[in-house]
Amino acid sequence: MKKLLLLLLFFVSLTSFSQILNPVKWEFGAEKLSDTEYELIFVAKIDLHWSLYSQFVEEGGPLPTLFSFEPSTDFELFESVVESETNKVTQLDPVFEMVVSKYYDKAIFKQRVRVKSPDFRLIGNIDFMTCDDTKCTYKPDNPFTFQYTAESGFSIVGGSPMLESEISENANVVLYGMTQNTLQKATSNCSVQTSSLSQDIKTSNNSLWQIFGLGFLGGLLALLTPCVFPMIPLTVSFFTKKGGAANQKGGVSKAILYGFFIVLVYLVLSIPFHLLDSVNPDILNEISTNVWLNVFFFIIFIFFSFSFFGYYELTLPSKWTNSTSRGEGIGGILGIFFMALTLSIVSFSCTGPILGSLLAGSLSAEGGAWQLTAGMGGFGVALGLPFALFALFPNMLKALPKSGGWLNTTKVVLGFFELALAFKFLSNADLVKHWGFLTIEVFLGIWIIVFAGLAIYIFGKLKFPHDSPIKKLSFFRISSGVLVSAFVIYLASGFRVNKDTQTFTPLTLLSGLAPPVGYSFIYPNDCPNNFECFKDLKEGVAYAQKVNKPILLDFTGYACVNCRKMEEHVWPKASIKSYFENDYVLISLYVDDKKELPETQKLTVERLGGGARVLENYGHKWAHFQTQFFQSNSQPYYVLLSPDGKTVLNPPVGYTPDEEDYKVFLDCGLEAFDKFNIPESK
Repeated sequence: MKKLLLLLLFFVSLTSFSQILNPVKWEFGAEKLSDTEYELIFVAKIDLHWSLYSQFVEEGGPLPTLFSFEPSTDFELFESVVESETNKVTQLDPVFEMVVSKYYDKAIFKQRVRVKSPDFRLIGNIDFMTCDDTKCTYKPDNPFTFQYTAESGFSIVGGSPMLESEISENANVVLYGMTQNTLQKATSNCSVQTSSLSQDIKTSNNSLWQIFGLGFLGGLLALLTPCVFPMIPLTVSFFTKKGGAANQKGGVSKAILYGFFIVLVYLVLSIPFHLLDSVNPDILNEISTNVWLNVFFFIIFIFFSFSFFGYYELTLPSKWTNSTSRGEGIGGILGIFFMALTLSIVSFSCTGPILGSLLAGSLSAEGGAWQLTAGMGGFGVALGLPFALFALFPNMLKALPKSGGWLNTTKVVLGFFELALAFKFLSNADLVKHWGFLTIEVFLGIWIIVFAGLAIYIFGKLKFPHDSPIKKLSFFRISSGVLVSAFVIYLASGFRVNKDTQTFTPLTLLSGLAPPVGYSFIYPNDCPNNFECFKDLKEGVAYAQKVNKPILLDFTGYACVNCRKMEEHVWPKASIKSYFENDYVLISLYVDDKKELPETQKLTVERLGGGARVLENYGHKWAHFQTQFFQSNSQPYYVLLSPDGKTVLNPPVGYTPDEEDYKVFLDCGLEAFDKFNIPESK
């Protein structure tokens, strides 16, 4: 009862400065089922943008619709009022932070009655609450009276009778657009404002090209490994026998086709992830932040690294290689395809770890399926283009360096990189599960040891099983060693303390790879840059209303690379920092938080694109909230809201690394808030 009174006072305060509202009109009717049984029908006609709550709402949420009937010996009620499923929408309510059912446009309720007297009145009342995007109104006093006579049956006394056609209506009514977005957008034209759509497109395009470039670089590295490099003479031999030289008919088309098939093999590997992404938009985030999958990646990368060091070899079953090799003898296009497939399979022991890095990196990024395709495409182009050229111009083989110890050195260097990346995935698991052992100090210490070991190896002071003796250090080897040593010093600089934020200094090159600087034994803090923040929506909204400040809703993730870049390199800027300290209430919702929800909050909800899911942890809860109400599933994602959490002040934005663009976004929100806040200050 105490909660009910507090909730009632809350809604009264919202409407006390407004005109009297009556967004729901009730109509009444009755349908005869037999000589003694009738069905009373109650139809709520709901204004556009308003909603009426179901009869069945859990405690602590909005007020349910309640029907009450005065007891009488003249009639008998069958069980309780039955509500129609038509127009009912069940979704997470952003204000009450719980899944509720409500109606838009029209709601139909029915109560079966058995009559016991030839003439009587049936009296009752309806209590209900209705809300739009900015306010709610509670209507406790809505009496109704039905008059019954044996000759004419039930008729309504006062009120609005229903049309006969509406009584038997099938109620296939199209819902208004409120089912996907129950937040109002403030009608404010900022003097300057970034375009969310163009920013997203720009960021997406840049990201895909960057991933393509990384994939291309990975393919070039794969060319220099002892698994791939020896395939070059084999390619030349194959196309020479098949008439692949440029001076023979059809040689050009066959060489180009060979390169195309190499690219195609790698592109095909990304197709399953597009299928997963279309079934469930959150699936790649679920995979990338899965604790045991990240631990599995950690073990695999350790395994890869020691293979690169030369302690054992990774090979695919010989039956696979033999089958594809036999296919090479088939003439024409099919034979060229099998040659490309043979190249991919034979070189797997060296390309597999590089592809694994690309796969894992793409899965932990936003838009993973397309980024994976871009990365695989870059990798395939880097491999396919040189092999196509060698197939086209066999004489180019003479200009290549001979196989030797440098191939194994390249492989060992890659092994050190694999070893360092392994701890990135262990860090993901540690952050998501809050184990607290792989903090920023431990992570930096491990990377310093790994790259110091790489520097020592490059200078020839560390040997592995297949290394050739080094007679003299080349200029390239010395310069590479100096570069790696400089990187070790750079890593050590991460232990400098930032006096303003009382955290270690974040390293730009490690944003998203290393844990957040606040994840620390020595300088721990729960919020980026020691800002005041909330990680619970309800608490944050309550505080924002108390201090009358707008909300910066931050959809983020523990394993989100771009989130760390924003928090560690944009938010601390002098022109940005004051917004977090003085102007906004920061609410950070982690979509990959695996902390289990209380049993009462583990609900089955409908997905935006259809189907259902069970909200089992806080990450599920916030991810569903983001997709359901903002139609976005990428992080970071920033939404500026009014203090009550009901009004979006300006278009949300995603990753915005440009300091000036982000400042414009925040200024626009404040300008909209000032206009939004005028009525409340009167």
